[in-house]
This record gives sequence, structure tokens and C-alpha cells, in this order.
Amino acid sequence: MQQKNSPLALHIAQTIAAEIGAQTAQAQAAIALLDEGATVPFIARYRKEVTGGLDDTQLRNLEVRLTYLRELEDRRAAVLASIAEQGKLSDELKADIEAADSKARLEDLYLPYKPKRRTRAQIAREAGLEPLADSLLGDPSQSPELVAAGYVDAEKGVADVKAALEGARAILMERWGEDAALVGELRGWMGEVGVIRARVAEGKEEAGAKYRDYFDHAESLAKIPSHRLLALFRARREEVLFLDLDPGSEAEAGHVLAEGRVAKHAGVAAQGRAADKWLLDACRLTWRAKLHMHLLLDLFNQAREKAEAEAIAVFGDNLKDLMLAAPAGPKAVLGLDPGLRTGVKVAVVDRTGKLVDTATIYPHEPKRQWDQSLHVLRALCAKHQVELIAIGNGTASRETDKLAGDLIKLAPEQKMQKIVVSEAGASVYSASEFAAKEFPGLDVSLRGAVSIARRLQDPLAELVKIEPKAIGVGQYQHDVDQFRLARALDARVEDCVNAVGVDVNTASASLLTRVSGLSASVAENIVVFRDANGAFRNRRELLKVPRLGEKTFEQCAGFLRIADGDQPLDASSVHPEAYPVVERILQRCGREVKQVIGDTGFLRGVRAEDYTDDTFGVPTVRDILKELEKPGRDPRPEFKAARFAEGVEAIKDLKPGMILEGVISNVAAFGAFVDIGVHQDGLIHISALSDRYVKDPREVVKAGDIVKVRVLEVDIARKRIALTRRLDDTPPPAAESRDERGHREQRGPRDGAGPRGGGNAGRGGRDNGGRGAGGGGMRPAAAPADNALAAAFARARDKN
Repeated sequence: MQQKNSPLALHIAQTIAAEIGAQTAQAQAAIALLDEGATVPFIARYRKEVTGGLDDTQLRNLEVRLTYLRELEDRRAAVLASIAEQGKLSDELKADIEAADSKARLEDLYLPYKPKRRTRAQIAREAGLEPLADSLLGDPSQSPELVAAGYVDAEKGVADVKAALEGARAILMERWGEDAALVGELRGWMGEVGVIRARVAEGKEEAGAKYRDYFDHAESLAKIPSHRLLALFRARREEVLFLDLDPGSEAEAGHVLAEGRVAKHAGVAAQGRAADKWLLDACRLTWRAKLHMHLLLDLFNQAREKAEAEAIAVFGDNLKDLMLAAPAGPKAVLGLDPGLRTGVKVAVVDRTGKLVDTATIYPHEPKRQWDQSLHVLRALCAKHQVELIAIGNGTASRETDKLAGDLIKLAPEQKMQKIVVSEAGASVYSASEFAAKEFPGLDVSLRGAVSIARRLQDPLAELVKIEPKAIGVGQYQHDVDQFRLARALDARVEDCVNAVGVDVNTASASLLTRVSGLSASVAENIVVFRDANGAFRNRRELLKVPRLGEKTFEQCAGFLRIADGDQPLDASSVHPEAYPVVERILQRCGREVKQVIGDTGFLRGVRAEDYTDDTFGVPTVRDILKELEKPGRDPRPEFKAARFAEGVEAIKDLKPGMILEGVISNVAAFGAFVDIGVHQDGLIHISALSDRYVKDPREVVKAGDIVKVRVLEVDIARKRIALTRRLDDTPPPAAESRDERGHREQRGPRDGAGPRGGGNAGRGGRDNGGRGAGGGGMRPAAAPADNALAAAFARARDKN
């Protein structure tokens, strides 16, 4: 780790500050806090004076870039040491290496000095052929054959003139191919003009039919959407497609241009001199045999990293929306985990989320015990005063939804409401070690019903028990770097949990683990201490928990809530370290804290500037005053539920023109998927999300939103539904086939083709699945061809 005030640390801080739109001093302060062990949520909320008010997004970007730049510096030191050890580190080279601002540039400079197996060029140098190469390059008027004749030496392995010239050419090819300036120039040029080309592997036409629109495909690498690039890479990994990258729309012409750039850089030109052709051939082979493949791999890796970053960001955004979905709150819930042959699993949880009853009923095929099932459910609801019915959205969901509707009619005095709940990740939780500890004697299948019921009460508290990747609201999540994905999603979960706050007297260990500063072991210690000693009465009692010291307390205390405790402020997000500020306010106004809390008129009249000191500035005091107005306020929206249309229970019930209500289940780069209650999500293509131009679907919708949509097209055979939010859109004529229409429109390539399509956006099984394989939707007729993604987005999730 670099010293805080070292020139290197200052340079890193300056670089990051420029990238995140901050001052160098702000970046330095944030870096220092991170190095001390502070978390992003803690810094963003409680160290605004120190960082100058950097928000959590800036801090997350700072954290990522800090890791990259420190890795770059470590690599730079290793490269300098390696070249110095070889005795080849000139002042000029050292300056270039120290100025390298990316890992790619650094590796370009290191390439000629990188230890490698003996190459043809090295063998040629050992045979004394480098002067021949230099001579012909320096004076192309010489005859290559005549000059080479003087280097023939059988004892050195140079049998004849041809061998001498081949050795000399190998030397030039290696020299040019490892020239950092040339490689950098060509990389930048190829990044701008490069065209990625796909062609089907011989004999893979049938097996790779899902990628058929890419069998002969060409597209600008700089402009290809991330989801389409990841689809191509997946097809290549499955050995269905061969991918190439060439400089220009006309492949051969592009290669000639690239060869010309090599020649220009090398000072070679066709001027009718004796060695010109030989030198130009060396330039051509340098491009074709060395640089082209090197840059292809390099640019593909860069493009993949960028595409993965976008896919991870989409996943993170969707996860955040799902976790911050509106909670139903402390209400008794009947959880129904739908099933056919195996029955519907039933779990009742009380207002606190405690499991109080379970059952298994068989209302559907093959037993069809409808009335008996209603009798069981009615008794459970009456016994436990059930207010809400949570129905999982997997197989037999709509049939079970109908059962719940009959139950509500049968027991009107209960005034119950039914809500279909996403069960993504429920089976992962059911089989997890955490679930086994929580319900050691409960059948695995019933644990899923408990999860469904609880996630209606509080989605955040329940979803933290599941590995974020298993929640399955991502795009190509299995195709991206799994370490980067896990790290990014964990950060999103941490931000969500700390944005809401946690009741320390009711939270599970898994929820507490996500609180700023708390490790899994300390979170477990809190639960054990709570179980043994009863509820915490104030935040300071947390210091009695084993391994929870002052530093950990500093990080976590502000995010932990204690309702009805000894100190009213413990129920708020005011940090204990700032309680003296509140005490000064109380002393001046002569009132008790309970009298001040919630008194908006008084609090808005308080001047923050009057209560600042050396530690707490205006931003913190303003935050305190705002929190006192509504202590422990929940940033999540008000709870609402979508109402699915009666009689529309399967894809066969859909008709073009229908207007339905549904829930956004996933947002991708090309549109949004909507659960309309037919076991198969429909797709609103990006072009049909709004009356205005939409660049990013998340500008107008997010996961969990309730929307009204119009059905445009239904493809029952392929389980695809095209929807629009523009309710006055006209469905295409039924008589015109999709293929004819698509041909006429010059339909673009399908995106996300493949058995997992857009990366588990749909419900093909319980979690990374549930509602059957197949695509989620079709491209609306009005959508532009270059956005024609809907027709191929096969979204079946991986079965667990």
C-alpha cells in the first residue's frame, strides 16, 4: 500500500478525482478512510465533512478504480524490476513505463522484454542475422539476395540465402510486432474501425440453430451492444461460431490498410528499390501473422470486459430495485408455494415473520381436492388472523391464484388480499445451510413457502439470505466474470441494507452480516447474545457482544435500529457519536427529545449553522434535523400489488389488443420483461416503452414497477409475447406472418439467442427458472431493425 502523502498516492488520488468529478483532497480523504477499514455506506452517510460530501456512487467508483490503479502500480514495479534485472532499462524506457496509464499500455512496453521461449527471431540473432535485417532496412537499394549471401554459414544453422533472409525477416517481424508505439496506435485504430465477423462452424447449423441470425454476421466492434457481443462470445464458446476482427467493412481492404500502417511506422515504402518488396512482405506478415491475432485477442478481451461491466451494472440495478421493493409490513401472511403433482406447500408466518403453521394441499391435478384445500386454508387463516396471501409465481401459480380468490370469497370477514410474489431464489434458500439452521426440522419443500410469505412482508430481509446471483434478475450472468459479479452484487446488497437500516432485535444473522462493519461471525454473535440476554435496550449494549469492539461499533451503530429502547435516538439513523449535537439542540430549546422528534415546524426552524463544531459540519447537522423529523424513515415506496386479469391465466388466453396490468420482472438493455400472470413474461421492447426516445430502459421503468401494457403479438409455439406501454399502439394484422413481416422490415439479428438467452431473465424453473423455457417476447412491428432483439431472447433460467 502506498504511503498516504507519497507522490504515487497523490497521483492516484488526482487520477480518481478527475474521473469521479471530485477534488483531489476529497479523493485522498475517502482513500484514507477506506484504508482504515471504513465501509462505503458509513463514509457516504457519516463522513460527509471529511470527504466533502462524496455520495455512495462516487465512492463505489472510487473503490473500484483504487483497486485497479494500485494493481497497475504493483505491476509497474514488477515490470521495472524485471527489465532492470536484464540490464536493459534505459532512461527513456523507464520514463515510458512510468508514464503508462493503463495495464494494456504497460504490457505493450514490457512485451519485448517479457521472458519467453526461444523464438525464430532469437535463433536468427544468435546466428548473427540481425545486421542483415538492419542493413536491408537502412538501405533498401541493396539486393536482398546479394547481401544475404554474405551471411550464409552452415555451422550457425544458416544453410543458404533463403534461410538467411527468413531469419532476418523474423527479426524485423518480432521487432515491429513488439513495438509499443505501433501496437498502441493499431489498437486504437482497430478499436474505432474494427468489424467483428461471425460465421457458423461447419456442421453446426442444426445444433446451433438458436444462433442462426449470426451465421453470417458483421458489426462494428465500437458500436455493438453489450448483450449482442456476449451472445456472440457465448456462441463461440459453444463452438457454434467462429469470430474474427478485421479493420474495416471490406475485410481484405482493411487488412491492406493495416499493413500500410505497419509499413509507414517502419519507414518502408514501395519506391522500386531492390529490397522494397522483401521489406513490404515483412510488414504484411507482421500484421497477418503477429499483430492481427494479438490485437484481436486484446480488443476482444477489452470489449468483453466492457460488456461484462454493463451486464453486471444491469444486474446490480435490477437487484437493487427488487431488494428495495415496497414491503407489506408487519402483517400475518399465508404463503403458498404452487405445485401440481407434489401439491401446494403452505406456510403461515405471523406479523413478526415467525413461522406458526404449515400444511400441504392438493387442489390441482391429479388429485383435484379443491374443496378440501379451501377448508384447510380457511381454518389456517381464521386461526392466525391472516391478512395477506402470498402466491409464488412458478408452476401452477395462476391456478393457485384462483384458489386464493375463492378463499377470499369464502371468508370475506378476514378482508384478505392476494398478491403474486416472485419466488426467484426460493429453492436456493430452501436447500441452504442457513435455512437448515433456521428450520432444522422443517421439510425442504415447506421452507420455500416460508420464504415466499416473508418476502412479501419484507423483500430485503428475506432476499439477503440468498446468494445474489441466484435471484436471477441479470443479463448473461453466467457469461461474466463471476468474481467481479459477486463483488458488485455484494456491494449493491450492502448499500440496500444500510440505506434502509436494520432492527437489531429482530434481524437475522444473514441480514446483520450485510450491515456496515459487521462480519458473519460478529453478526452471529449478536443473534446468540440477543437470544441469551433478551432484546438490546440501547446501542451501547452492542459493545458487550463478543468481538464487537469500538471500531466495529463506529461502523455499524448508525445503521442498527432499536425501537422502544432506552434512548429514542437509537430508533433513528442519527449516529451515537452525533448525539451531543442533538443534546445541544435540546438544551437550547429546553425540550425533551421525545417532544422534538416529529415536530416538523420546530425542526425546520433550527439553523444547522448554529450547532456545528470541529467534528460535525453543516451537512451532518442538516442530516440530523431531517432524520428527527421522521426518525427511521424507510426509503422504500408504498406497498401496492398488481391485479392480474381474470380469465387470463395462460399464454393461450392472450389476444392482441388486450390491455393488462403486470409487474416489471426484469430490465435489460433492450427492453423490460413483464409478468402478466400467464407463466411466461412478455417483453416490452425498448422502442415501445414510451412515446419518447428511450436510451436506457431504466430511465422509465425498474424491476417491481406495476405497469399497464397492451398485447401486440403472441407466439404460443415459442412462448413469446410482445407488449407495449403505448396503449394506443395497434397490433399488426393477424393475417400477416411474423416471418413475412420481419423479412419486409429487414429484421436485424436476434440478440440474446440461446438457451439461457438474456441470462436468466425469465422463469424457466424455480429460481433460475420456473415458468418454462423459451423466449420472453417478440420485437414490436414498429421497432427499428438494429434493435430487433425481442424475437430471440430465450430466457429460460438454469435449473438448480
